Amino acid sequence: MKKKWQRLLRLIPLAVIAIFTLVGCGKPGLSTLDPQGPVARTEAGLMLQSFLIMIIVVVVVGFLFTYALIRYRKRPGQEDVIPKQVEGNALLEVLWTVIPIILLVILAFPTVAKTFSVSDATVPKNHGDNVVVVKVTAHQYWWQFDYPDYGITTSEDLFIPTGKKVVLQVTSADVIHSFWVPALAGKLDANPGQTDSMYLTADKPGTYAGRCAELCGASHALMYFNVRAVSPSDFTAWTKEMKAGPSAPATASAQKGESLFKQDCMACHAVGVSGSNTAPNLRNFADQKNIAGFLPHDKSTLEKWIKDPTSLKPGALMPSRGIKGNLTDQQISDIADYLFTLSVKHNQ
Repeated sequence: MKKKWQRLLRLIPLAVIAIFTLVGCGKPGLSTLDPQGPVARTEAGLMLQSFLIMIIVVVVVGFLFTYALIRYRKRPGQEDVIPKQVEGNALLEVLWTVIPIILLVILAFPTVAKTFSVSDATVPKNHGDNVVVVKVTAHQYWWQFDYPDYGITTSEDLFIPTGKKVVLQVTSADVIHSFWVPALAGKLDANPGQTDSMYLTADKPGTYAGRCAELCGASHALMYFNVRAVSPSDFTAWTKEMKAGPSAPATASAQKGESLFKQDCMACHAVGVSGSNTAPNLRNFADQKNIAGFLPHDKSTLEKWIKDPTSLKPGALMPSRGIKGNLTDQQISDIADYLFTLSVKHNQ
């Protein structure tokens, strides 16, 4: 018995190291326990309240369990003694019934009230700049964001103004996905043929990671997006820049790339209002954080993506343009040069 306790005691330092290591895991802007807006704070408060109740229950039950183990343990000389059998304590039975009901009431009332308070995604008439409406469409495996009040469409990066209510009208173009920005709000399923709404607000400028929270296919785990919160004045400037669009490509390779892109890519992609929206709208591609939502944003990676996208993102619908396609390495390089000219910041 003594050796067993010694072995258990040796595990304590390992457990302490593991706890301190695990609490450091996670990326900034990707934790429900580090809320960056009022909706996320309300939801984090409910989680902490639930944890507190569970901890109290575990401590009390653990104490009673330990007390019973020690108080009524078998002692030397009592190996053959059968203890007195006790049953039918009315007071304890009432307590075991009433206490859980009280705990559920303590948990249920604030949960219901706060759930309704963070679910009000109605858009008032003549809302002006106080509310930003975004239509979110999930695709396998990318995200499309339409701003109906501004006539803007983008993909992968969702721009929002800080301190403003952002109403998200979420749907899916294919299978069921789930829109989730852990640091700003809870999840909302994106269902084909159905639009559901939620809202979020960001306290301060920053980049907050978004994820698909519903298993939707081979690259579900790579269906990332970014929420980029900027000041209201910067957001207004961004909408104007997006409407104006990027400058014309200046270099010869980018100009060749533009021609190739219009010929080979605009059957699916769009740049602003030109082209099809069955693939990501690339109007501000050069200003985005990642390629395909998760890859490094550089020319080398973009060329690899164009050559063989499914090798990087299994199940992606974009056809290969290099290995099995009809583009040479030089043509792919020219297209990449063109895409990196698609920056609306050129108009600043």
